[in-house]
Amino acid sequence: MFERVVDLIAAQLPVNKETITRESRLIDDLGADSASIMIIAMDMENEMNLIIEDDALSKIRTVGDIVDYIEEHVEK
Repeated sequence: MFERVVDLIAAQLPVNKETITRESRLIDDLGADSASIMIIAMDMENEMNLIIEDDALSKIRTVGDIVDYIEEHVEK
């Protein structure tokens, strides 16, 4: 799951995939802004067939937060 999330982030942000870790902060480390975070969230929703609630999205700060959310909400 982590690799899929990294691929989606790297497609949207000008970062090297190899530098992204679970601890990478979307805004502070990867340079995301609110618009790019929304686009990343929409891409994840489409690819993984889930809905990320607005209140959950506002709590996501790191790549690990995204991975954890997806793993908790995607049907196995």
